[in-house]
Amino acid sequence: MAGGWARDDAVNDQIEISTAEAVARARLRAGQGKAVRESAEVCIDCDEPIPPARRQALPGVQLCLDCQRDRDRAWRPAGGINRRGSKDSQLK
Repeated sequence: MAGGWARDDAVNDQIEISTAEAVARARLRAGQGKAVRESAEVCIDCDEPIPPARRQALPGVQLCLDCQRDRDRAWRPAGGINRRGSKDSQLK
């Protein structure tokens, strides 16, 4: 895989780093990062109360279940490169 002066497992290291960065971005997007806010008692989008069980299960939650579901449906992941796939799978 790797050539020249690179170690044999350099490509795998790069894949693992990319994966770790993607997981960190997803956690920050979900509000599970280092700076967790206090959970809101009412939804910031629709002003409906957020159930206590949801606030306890997801520390820092700001949206009710319906609004979160709507945002999740609207979110589209950024196109990345499938480094583990064949070259044909990377063609768009």
